[in-house]
Amino acid sequence: MTTALRSSLDRWLDDAEARLDAASLAPRPEQVGVVEQSGDGIAFVRGLPDLSLGGLVRFEGGATGFAHALDEERVGCILLDLARVEAGEEARALGAALATPVGEALLGRVVDPLGRPLDDKGPIAAARFDPIERAAPGIIERDLVTEPLQTGVKLVDGLFALGRGQRELIIGDRETGKTAIATDTIINQRRSDVISVYVAVGQKSSSVRQVIEAVAARGDPSRCVFVVAGAATAPGLQWAAPYAGVTIAEYFRDRGGHALVVIDDLSKHAATHRELSLLMRQPSGREAYPGDVFHIHARLLERAAKLSKDLGGGSLTALPIAQTEAGNLSAYIPTNLISITDGQIVLDSKLFYEGQKPAVDIGLSVSRVGGKTQAPVLRELAESLRLEYAQFLELELFTRFSTTLDARTQAQIDHGRRIRAVLTQAQYAPLPLAEEAAQFLALREGQLDRMPLDRIEAFKQALAGWLSERCAPQMERIEADRRLEDADREVLRGAIGDLVATLAPQPADARA
Repeated sequence: MTTALRSSLDRWLDDAEARLDAASLAPRPEQVGVVEQSGDGIAFVRGLPDLSLGGLVRFEGGATGFAHALDEERVGCILLDLARVEAGEEARALGAALATPVGEALLGRVVDPLGRPLDDKGPIAAARFDPIERAAPGIIERDLVTEPLQTGVKLVDGLFALGRGQRELIIGDRETGKTAIATDTIINQRRSDVISVYVAVGQKSSSVRQVIEAVAARGDPSRCVFVVAGAATAPGLQWAAPYAGVTIAEYFRDRGGHALVVIDDLSKHAATHRELSLLMRQPSGREAYPGDVFHIHARLLERAAKLSKDLGGGSLTALPIAQTEAGNLSAYIPTNLISITDGQIVLDSKLFYEGQKPAVDIGLSVSRVGGKTQAPVLRELAESLRLEYAQFLELELFTRFSTTLDARTQAQIDHGRRIRAVLTQAQYAPLPLAEEAAQFLALREGQLDRMPLDRIEAFKQALAGWLSERCAPQMERIEADRRLEDADREVLRGAIGDLVATLAPQPADARA
């Protein structure tokens, strides 16, 4: 035997002896219960008196669940897979809470709430496993929400700006563009340092695939994590998905970074919670929801926060999505979520079918934080935009019954129609801050009032290239400083005026 081989063998033996000496050979107590009843994704277990809420349970047949309801004599467990559990099986408490892997290795991956890969990229080397249930940061641990989160959607950034650390609800009827706004926000983070986590709860596979493909084609998927618990998965996974997604996002926030979590959607999560609670025979209340349905969403969304500088100054922004029926915002789950969050973006089906997209109802939408976080250039240019637009909508409604209008009223209506045309935006086309500011500047200066309404779309399409050729330094300064200096304003105004003249030349007698 060579000297090198003998030395290597000796080191291995020494290491093995050290591990054996460090190992504890003392007996460890193990809790073992018996399944009393099971079915429909739940199981009642008797004989686990010390099991805590959320504690993991392994069943004899290989299935896994976690404690969701604790009674005096038995425990109600939610199953995390579709494996069959029979009455009479043994159930062992694992002595740990439900956890999900976190870390840089999840970036660019599609996983389920337990961190198991759903793509074809192999296993995930997680930094660690964190429990999905964590306490929200306390008041002392939080800081003011002062930094904007740019969505790239003009209507949102200009009228209902979001801040890093805010919780903004996106709510509306089905098929009105709720997920589209959230997807555009994720795509727009390719220009920022924000990590995005998209959580799909009870969604169709085709819908989830559409979001993933859109982000892959137009955004930066290497800075995103997709947590998927589709409609065909076990109810337990659907219930755990939002908490797992927030835990994954908290890893980046707690390291001083910035994260965005989109939960699509909490209406289906509430329905899953109601289903499981009814199966466990828990008392039901309004609309058959159990009494703790407010609490499960409050403790989830309260985890979104801007941390203090002592804790690294990271932020976690939450964009939960909820669905209404026939625009009823006074239903139980919508009112709960509206009261929990820091504002809501309400989408209207009538506006959507009229072709106004994003179909945001500016009268019902609000951001209770955004005004303090809005980029200064947008705060200056879009300060009066919401009021002007609201007055136009009201005036347009009343003038439908009038055949003649005075010049002042007609000018106000014409300006309002141009505001609506500018705020209209195609899906999957979020704009950089400087381009948003340029369009709002054209509105504020009244330069678009000289252009025919049917040429506004051509103006928007040509503006980015036009300004990049003529005003590149000014656009770069706006993007970097988020402000509009007087000198830059004059240069942009002149360039925009030239573009307006090019797209909508005046007749010869008008120029004379």
